Amino acid sequence: MTARPLFGCGTALVTPFDPDGSIDEASLRALVEWQISEGIHFLVPCGSTGEAQTMSLAEQRRVVSITVEVAAGRVPVVAGASSSDTRRAIEQSLEMQKAGATHLLHSSPAYNKPPQRGIVRHFKAIAEAVDLPIVAYNVPGRTASNMTADTTLALADVPNIVAIKEASGDLSQVERILRDRPPGFGVLSGDDALALPLMVMGGDGVISVVSNVTPRVMVMLVEAAASGDYETARAMHELLGPWMDAAFVESNPIPAKAALTMVRRIQNVLRLPLVPLAAEHTPTVRAALVAAGVLEERDE
Repeated sequence: MTARPLFGCGTALVTPFDPDGSIDEASLRALVEWQISEGIHFLVPCGSTGEAQTMSLAEQRRVVSITVEVAAGRVPVVAGASSSDTRRAIEQSLEMQKAGATHLLHSSPAYNKPPQRGIVRHFKAIAEAVDLPIVAYNVPGRTASNMTADTTLALADVPNIVAIKEASGDLSQVERILRDRPPGFGVLSGDDALALPLMVMGGDGVISVVSNVTPRVMVMLVEAAASGDYETARAMHELLGPWMDAAFVESNPIPAKAALTMVRRIQNVLRLPLVPLAAEHTPTVRAALVAAGVLEERDE
């Protein structure tokens, strides 16, 4: 199928939960609508930020269905469907396809640590089984293995693998991918702090955690960078710098959910083994949101 190219800022959505641990569907609907009204370019539910590892397949499908319903074709919906079991990844992908996702997001397998040729076969098997375009995700900090530039470029030749979300932190690796990628293959930062340098190098945008709370400013950053207005892009990067740091004082999405609670978007509920933000980090997150202009100092 033909899909719109992914470009700009996509939000790696948190999944709001009620105090009993069930999906808070009303808050999810409101969050998706607000993200779109703030100008976000695409949405990414059911990734690691969405706590997909603690959700059943039925719950993941429900979250994606709601996101698709509220988005109503206004922005692409890139559904996370990752698994370290290739057969399960295909099963999840087919369910996300039925739920109406426009794209799929798949990280390289975690824990079992296949060699590079196994990573290639994993992605190719998924691509052969589904019709949707796929964004591959390289995140060594979670998977314990790096997808090399050669592996990413091999996947770029697969027709429905359309982009890479690169979170290796290795800009020389990103530079190689950007230099040698085929036409139409997107390169997106998986690290908020590296979105600006990646776009200066010729990349296409970011899948962002901080845009859960500051979507408009992150959109301004990537749009300015894309247009060559690096002065504005740097100003937005500096404005968000404290929040980019604070968003990772503990494992994602712990700080993001605390921040969204501070700005009254969701309830601060996570599923074990994740737990709410430690009290000693609360002032850091709050101060970062004040610096970003999304929270008044007096707000509680």
